[in-house]
Amino acid sequence: MSGSDARTAAFGVVPTDTTEDVRMRGADVSVQVAVLPVGSFEQHGPFLPLATDTLVACALAREIAAAYPVHLLPPVTVSCSHEHAAWPGTVSISATTLHAVVKDIAASLRRSGIGALVVVNGHGGNYVLGNVVQEASARGEKVALFPAAEDWEAARERAGVHTSLLTDMHAGEIETSILLHALPECVRPGYESADFTADDRRHLLTTGMSAYTESGVIGCPSLGSAEKGKALLASLADSFGPYAALLTATEGRG
Repeated sequence: MSGSDARTAAFGVVPTDTTEDVRMRGADVSVQVAVLPVGSFEQHGPFLPLATDTLVACALAREIAAAYPVHLLPPVTVSCSHEHAAWPGTVSISATTLHAVVKDIAASLRRSGIGALVVVNGHGGNYVLGNVVQEASARGEKVALFPAAEDWEAARERAGVHTSLLTDMHAGEIETSILLHALPECVRPGYESADFTADDRRHLLTTGMSAYTESGVIGCPSLGSAEKGKALLASLADSFGPYAALLTATEGRG
């Protein structure tokens, strides 16, 4: 499904495709795949923006669109960030609302002839997205959730990220690296000295993040670099291939 001659026009966060761009891109594939970035609007310490998860999801979606003939959608920018409610600026919607929004988007895409959807999730607290995909798949729809933990782990190893996925929980090495590469102007001074570790977070869903960190950071942003961010996105784009192949290969089965 890859092809550099079918790249999506995307500048900043919002794609700039015309309807003819989408029509032409879909003419050469058996099943057209849409990519929906889902982020959040929540605290990321004093040095990363509230929109970090959205910006990370969009950076990954753009990387995917540069390598595969997908239909790139604008992001869902507010999601389930209730665990961050203690910090000013954080905004959340209910899991029920997020479920309904993604389900409605998938249905709208199918009505317009786009048969598959990949949800690119940038926020770990969006647990409900797994249920959205489970339910859609049970109905026979072509939906996937990306990246999986295994995709992140492969990217972490390829990029030389030092911290584990457990330690690198929030505003840490990975997120800082991706923004240093994709949007360095969004990273404010202070990440170099903001490291904080809280690997035992078994009561997080009950107490929220404020029980584990005063700054809002859990991870080691000081280890972040633009080079790691570039390698992380490249690895994740490579990992996307099997997802696209799986969704397009199911066409015609009954």
